[in-house]
Amino acid sequence: MSAERRSARLGVGIIGSGRVGPVIGAALGGAGHAIVGITAVSEESLERANALLPDVPVLDPTDVVERSELVVIAVPDGELASLVEGLAAVGAWQPGQLVAHTSARFGTAVLAPAARAGAIPLAIHPAMVFTGTSLDLARLHETSFAVTAPAPVQPIGQALVVEMGAEPVIIAEADRAAYAEAVETAASFSRAVVQQATGLLQDIGVENAGGFLSSLVRSSVDEALRGATTPDVDELL
Repeated sequence: MSAERRSARLGVGIIGSGRVGPVIGAALGGAGHAIVGITAVSEESLERANALLPDVPVLDPTDVVERSELVVIAVPDGELASLVEGLAAVGAWQPGQLVAHTSARFGTAVLAPAARAGAIPLAIHPAMVFTGTSLDLARLHETSFAVTAPAPVQPIGQALVVEMGAEPVIIAEADRAAYAEAVETAASFSRAVVQQATGLLQDIGVENAGGFLSSLVRSSVDEALRGATTPDVDELL
């Protein structure tokens, strides 16, 4: 069966209602998949799930897995391994079921308990900073996903990413740690530089310092990503 056929019209369950899970669910729902359930615990997570997936039932993780052909796990790194192991301990994972997590740090090894039960492991990390709102759905179309999976099922992960409007990039299992370091470095360094620059402008009385720097920061980053040399100060004037 082709990857396109295998990934079409799946019953998708989302475990995690942080900033990532509901957005991924909404993107997959928009691609024609049926979102069959989502987990949510806090009031904030419930509000986020209801805003992005208003007609989707809120379930516990075991029920989400039971109903799903594809389970998307979008939880903090520190919770991922224990969640997968716990669901394996209660016999939740099903043979042939797709299981994808969205962590940058891990490949598919963390999904081994599910794989031993016959599930198909995928790691699909979106390289973007999420707001947890509908704004992210448009941003997905400018985003690349790191896809890590056993070679025979890599096309399934790639097809799911393409359906969400994003660009899949294969990252080897052994390279996930380096990949995670790269994306964290880019995000944290960018954040720190912008905070420092806006602080300097605020100190001299510039109102809306973030808005003032927006075009400069975006254009500078775009130039850097294109491999351009660092501009002279005069080029910024």
